[in-house]
Order: sequence, then C-alpha cells, then structure tokens
Amino acid sequence: MSTSPARRLWAAVEPLHAVVYFAPETASAAKEAGLRGYWMGYFAGRLAPLGPIGPTAATAVLFGFAPAMVARALPDAWSFASPSAVLRARLSSVEAALSRVLGSAGHSELASLLERAVAACRFDGRPLAAAWSAVPRPPGVLGRLWLAATVLREHRGDGHVLAAVHAGLTGLETTLTHIGDGVIERGDVQPHRGWSDAEWTASVSALRTRGLLDASGRLTPAGAAVRRGIEEDTDRLAAAPVEALGPAGLARLLELAVPLGRAVVDAGVVPVPNPMGVPRP
Repeated sequence: MSTSPARRLWAAVEPLHAVVYFAPETASAAKEAGLRGYWMGYFAGRLAPLGPIGPTAATAVLFGFAPAMVARALPDAWSFASPSAVLRARLSSVEAALSRVLGSAGHSELASLLERAVAACRFDGRPLAAAWSAVPRPPGVLGRLWLAATVLREHRGDGHVLAAVHAGLTGLETTLTHIGDGVIERGDVQPHRGWSDAEWTASVSALRTRGLLDASGRLTPAGAAVRRGIEEDTDRLAAAPVEALGPAGLARLLELAVPLGRAVVDAGVVPVPNPMGVPRP
C-alpha cells in the first residue's frame, strides 16, 4: 500500500488517539462514571458526542461490529451514565494517561497543527467525526491534542466506511479483506468485534463467491484490486486536512507526532498488533 500523505498522517496520529482504548485511566474513569465492563465503556465513550444513541444506529455508525455485541451495551449504558458524564470522564482520563506517558509540557505546537488540520475537515456523511468536532475544546494542551487527533481519525474512519460501502462490502467483509491482505490476523480482531463463527464463515463464503478471497482466505487479484480501491478512496477522502497543512506543515506535524506515537507504543500503552491495524510509527 502506498504511503500517501494522508496515510502518513493517520499512522502518526492514530496511536495518540488509540491511548483511549488501552490506558488503565480510561477504564477506571468509565467504571467510576457508572458504566459496567470494558465494552460498555468503549461504546458509550466513543459514541457519547452523538447523545443517547441506540444499538441500530450505533452499529451503522461503527460499521465493523456485530449488532449483537453493540446491543449488549446500548442503550443500557445511558441508564448508568449520561452521554455528557461519559464524555467528561473520557476527556479527563485520556489527558491523564497522555500526561503520564508523554509529560504535560511542550505539546502546544502539535496541538495547534492538529487543530489546523481539523479546521479543513468537511463532515458531509461523516456522523461520528461531525459529533466529535462539536465537542468544546478542552483547556489543557493534551486534551486539545487528543480531541483534534480523534476528530481526524474519525473523519478518516467515516470516509473509510463510505469507501467500503461504495465497494459493496459489509463491515465484516471489509475486515476480512484486511485479514486477506495480511494487515491483521483473525485472532487479533474477531474477539474484539463480536462476530460469531457462523457469521464469519458466511461472510468468507460470500467473498469467495464474489471471487475476492481464495480457498485459504487470502485476497485474489480481484480482491486485491477492491482492497486497493478502498484504501485509495479512503486516502482521497482524507486529503483535505493534509492539503490545508501543506508539505511544510505536514512535515512538521510528523516530526512532532511520530516520536510521541512511538512513545505510547514503546511504553506498552498501545499494543502492536492491535485490532485497528495501526503500526508503530
């Protein structure tokens, strides 16, 4: 896969966002807010800016999760904690986690560059990114940094959903093309997305019927072409923030962000491999 400017931005920024999924501070904060279990905290925390969303809409927005898994967490989560309370807990806890790993000083330039990139985003057809873009900017620099990184990753993620749907794939089928391309392994993702073995087998069969997967589960040439098209479309739909930064701005953002992304991976806060397929920067 080509290392387009948009993809280089994602690889640098994703680890900074992904701290929220693995840091003990965020899990503790979700529990203190009243949420029960990791996955209730995950779904409520990621979707809180959308309000008390139900499982059908949440499954559509998230795209890659089994409906039954989402329904085990929503709408019950909102009976334990309001979206605003969940959002406050998430923002404060991720700032604490980043401060623990990165220190709290010296990140204002990166935060400003990320916010400059966010200002160039359009949110047509991108509900999750739009919701996060409406969250008020935190006063602390690490909170600002994480929120901007989150808007950028959800902006790209929503675009990836658009590209995959345009290619005629479901959420699970899209995941299977990642696995077929060797980006991630089944064991790294199936337990974290809730798909049953029967659902998994049915989707593999559907992709084989379309000629996109071979008997071993690897991409065929036709499957590789579909996969390449999705990634190229994803990069194209994520180009506006990169264009707003310009070559010099992007280079400076990468110079500042890549060491921080490596730090959170090397500290063990964000594991590699992971269900998102994000590498060490």
